Amino acid sequence: MSGDHEGADGGVVVERRGPALLVGLDRPAKRNALDEATVARLHAVLQEAKREPCVVVVHSTTPGIFAAGADIAELLDRDASDALRGINSGLMDALEAHPWPTVAAVDGPALGGGCELALACDLRIGSERARFAQPEPSLGIIAGAGANWRLPQVVGLPVARRMLYAGEVLDAAAAHRAGLLDHLHDADALLDEAVALAERIATRSWRALELTKMALRVHRPATTGFDVLAQSVLFEDPEKRARMSAFLDERERRRTGGGDGLNPRDGGPG
Repeated sequence: MSGDHEGADGGVVVERRGPALLVGLDRPAKRNALDEATVARLHAVLQEAKREPCVVVVHSTTPGIFAAGADIAELLDRDASDALRGINSGLMDALEAHPWPTVAAVDGPALGGGCELALACDLRIGSERARFAQPEPSLGIIAGAGANWRLPQVVGLPVARRMLYAGEVLDAAAAHRAGLLDHLHDADALLDEAVALAERIATRSWRALELTKMALRVHRPATTGFDVLAQSVLFEDPEKRARMSAFLDERERRRTGGGDGLNPRDGGPG
């Protein structure tokens, strides 16, 4: 990958390639799960990105992975006060609020908070390895980082209900048909295609793009406050702790049994 490397910390690698600011999730051992340190680093990157026009491209530095949601081992001990801080929902709102268009390049599972991260971007492209799921209710909580309203906006209520109620997983082809992915590309070309898309966007007026994005955001539902309050109630529910503990125990059992420790229901919440 060409370009000037600008730094790597907090599980994030940042690189500028022309008009594209590549924001790479870099926690391969955790399948890019979003812990609080990574969320803080992403906030800092987005704040810096507002200094001059750029198309933010969110991707993974590890082939075959996008993001397996929130870090459940960390989430297990969060309580109502933590939920009211809106840790992950605040990140998705900050990504949505980037002044210019954003792109998610999804090469692998985007589960739970990972799906919500992709949804917070304006455009999404993916490889044949992409898949999307929102398993939060199986862990005793809600998809509290935007899926309850961004997902229906993108794929419609019927698909959103199946994903949120029944845990339906969309593979790349299904996600493309539903509108969750705008384009499909070969995995090896995905990041280059994201940069090419950023370059096409950058041929337009940055100010016009900024104002167009503001106009489109007028249609944004104001539901984040409800999501935060609902999550704060569920974070104190004993069933949440029981379900998340069982999830972690089962994941460890699969890992020690020789599996990869990930299946389509493994996405952490937002």
